[in-house]
Amino acid sequence: MQKAKILLEALPFIQKFHDKVFVIKYGGHAMIDKTAKNLTAQDIVLLKYVGIKPIVVHGGGPEINKAMEKMGKKPEFVHGLRVTDEETLDIVEMVLVGKINGDIVSKISKYGGKAVGLSGKSGRIILAKKKKKYIKNDKGEHVEVDLGKVGETVEVNTELLEILINNNYIPVISPIGIDTKGEAYNLNADTVAGDIAGALKAEKLILITDVDGIMENPKDPNTLYRRLTLDELENLNEKGVIKGGMIPKAEAAINALKKGVKSVHIINGKKQHALLLEIFTEEGIGTMITK
Repeated sequence: MQKAKILLEALPFIQKFHDKVFVIKYGGHAMIDKTAKNLTAQDIVLLKYVGIKPIVVHGGGPEINKAMEKMGKKPEFVHGLRVTDEETLDIVEMVLVGKINGDIVSKISKYGGKAVGLSGKSGRIILAKKKKKYIKNDKGEHVEVDLGKVGETVEVNTELLEILINNNYIPVISPIGIDTKGEAYNLNADTVAGDIAGALKAEKLILITDVDGIMENPKDPNTLYRRLTLDELENLNEKGVIKGGMIPKAEAAINALKKGVKSVHIINGKKQHALLLEIFTEEGIGTMITK
């Protein structure tokens, strides 16, 4: 009976989300730990088989750092963004497109999903331009810093993605963009996931990370915000409550909601079947943000 009750609890959510697009940013522990990788792949395939259209966007920061160190290059960051020269971009593409993307595709395929590996360059999904970044110097002046081949999204071409999801494929996308001259750029995966979700007017953007969600005090899980509105999130951002790696996630959430995404979820990939618990239960497990 307990199993039957669990299935019945999920039924209204399955009905509500049938045929809807979910963009899932796959990152953190869920990408590194072998068990977590398998469970997340299972969750994504289950979403597909209950009629949801998942699209996966992934990062790969720790793997890129490891590869750079092996090649004698020291990773360098400015406000959380990787400084990317030509050699670093080659390493980023090798790790994201060549290794991590293929691994995620294989895991999804293992559990019966039809995954297709892509980068933002494929079919010019992500048209990008060089990102301008300003920081305050010692005099309090805003000065521009050159991040190299770091980009930002100009436009998302959804045509290829729509063809794939409407034919029962699961796109798996590396956050590499391309400009009108064919130059490649390294993009933040949270930002790309938000841009894609916004362009597709997705039902949900789900950001899988290593913390339970947005917290008043990141060291105290009891201060987790279970539900936030867009205005409340922007207020927390302005007040400086949101710090470090949560900043690009919050910005991606704000951007996606303003572009028509119904809800954004930030969840902890260390928890088994985090995706299913967030989507198919009334209480969820992370932070849910709505407009």
